[in-house]
Amino acid sequence: MNKKALTRVICGLAILVAVATFIAYYVIKADDKPWLAFFVACCGGVIVFNFLLSLFLINKNFKK
Repeated sequence: MNKKALTRVICGLAILVAVATFIAYYVIKADDKPWLAFFVACCGGVIVFNFLLSLFLINKNFKK
């Protein structure tokens, strides 16, 4: 797999997780469980941060 394909896949995953986290936060918040909504948002944020960190490392390793 080349750099461009990996970058596209990881960006897609980061966007998908961010949207799913946003939707889950508001669905769970509506059920009157703010602590669980906060927990879901934190977990989603950590996953998105890890994807962005992976993008940085991929770009660093593919430089020539």
